[in-house]
Amino acid sequence: MWKSLCLLWIVWCSVPQCLLAGDYFQIRVIDAETKRGIPLAELETVNQILYVTDSNGIAAVNEPGLINQEVYFRIRSHGYEYPADGFGYRGKKLQVTPGGKAVLEMKRVNLAERLYRVTGGGIYRDSLLTGEPVPLQKPVLNAQVLGSDSVQNALFQGRVYWFWGDTNRPSYPLGNFQVPGAVSDLPDKGGLPIERGVNLDYFVDASGFAKKTCEMPGAGPTWIDALVTLKDKSGQERLLAKYVKVKAPLTVYERGLVEFNPETNQFEKRKVFDFDAPLYPVGHPVRYEMAGTEYILFGLSYPLIRVTANPTALADLSEYATYSYLKPGSGNEDWTVERDTEGALAYAWRKNVPPLDADLERKLIQQGKISAEEAYSRFRDIETKQVVQIHNSSVAWNAYRNKWTMIASQKNGTSMLGEIWYAEADSPLGPWKWGRKIVTHDRYSFYNPKQHPLFAREDGRLIYFEGTYTTLFSGNKVKTPRYDYNQIMYRLDLSDPRLDAKQFAQ
Repeated sequence: MWKSLCLLWIVWCSVPQCLLAGDYFQIRVIDAETKRGIPLAELETVNQILYVTDSNGIAAVNEPGLINQEVYFRIRSHGYEYPADGFGYRGKKLQVTPGGKAVLEMKRVNLAERLYRVTGGGIYRDSLLTGEPVPLQKPVLNAQVLGSDSVQNALFQGRVYWFWGDTNRPSYPLGNFQVPGAVSDLPDKGGLPIERGVNLDYFVDASGFAKKTCEMPGAGPTWIDALVTLKDKSGQERLLAKYVKVKAPLTVYERGLVEFNPETNQFEKRKVFDFDAPLYPVGHPVRYEMAGTEYILFGLSYPLIRVTANPTALADLSEYATYSYLKPGSGNEDWTVERDTEGALAYAWRKNVPPLDADLERKLIQQGKISAEEAYSRFRDIETKQVVQIHNSSVAWNAYRNKWTMIASQKNGTSMLGEIWYAEADSPLGPWKWGRKIVTHDRYSFYNPKQHPLFAREDGRLIYFEGTYTTLFSGNKVKTPRYDYNQIMYRLDLSDPRLDAKQFAQ
């Protein structure tokens, strides 16, 4: 009898708080257009108690002293607006009661719609507290991951493999700085529909924390990018990436090639690259066929580096070329510009020269070697006609538009690394002439955007992308609880009339 009572006590004590939903007042913030919940909407009381909606757009309120009271909540969210009253306040007075509910609509200013948080703790915390259904198998803590930096992913052996940068955990401020990873199933192969979320199955260590999959020798973190799946001569798929070793303050001192071993779920070093080589894999890769040969294109700002799409070529930096008008053999600070007989810049695939970017071309303009109008990096805002300096981008083919599409972050804008742009072109090489801002953040960074062509819906009409939401580089010292330093997924509807294809063809 005593043992039975003890067992009942243990079971009762272990019942999660989500079963006590009647104790909470639920505020659901929704997109006025789609009626979908808005993640990352902030609700702040007059005495600065802050609630942030989860990935269902829900905030659970149970504040002693405010229950059974009329409570005013200021309402704000990056890229969304709530109407202002006569005094300029944007908010709503609600009768807060246990078990009560309220729905608030916000107008979306962003063209892209924020869907959910991909990583971190408490993704559906408030939904559970208020008894709402959630799509994820692990909705509040997965592999002890509280925060993760930039994502790389690729389809490998029929599943999606995901890897991130530095990752936080609950037990100590220092976490995994050696590439955590996970796998997920494709939506049509047992995975969630991408509009609902991603069930990540992390590789974990003995403690249950997301394990180090790429701990290369040397001081400091290991980071990877340029993750790509290639077939070798036997037709075997191989998953490869560039790695870098980093020391303070964010100084890369080694780079090379690693390959993922699916039996051990570890990356293994294949080669250390010549650190002085001007061309190497970087950014998010793009497959592209030219003259009957399949290439992989790389680039941080623009995909202007190419190498033949096989593992042997990928490991050989002498095989890399970049689309450029710079003449090989000229100096680092005194590049020679090559022109054709008509005086136009002579673009060609060239080896042993660095890829073009805004900083390099600015020097060439200052030296009088090219004019500002000739620069490749002349990406402009459709609305203002101002030049936009791209920090990094993710390019993919889009069948709906029959164009190559680019999702890119802006280096300098209203919010440092917090603004995202959409553009399209006939080739992944561009020219990328015009872009439209589709996401903005108020004094918050959102960098390293990754477009997910694997998940595009309705023949590419709906495209999905994510990025790292963080205060880093923004100058903002106020971090959003649970969201900061994590990946957030967005959706863009290319049928939106504000994305009329004619604009990008000017």
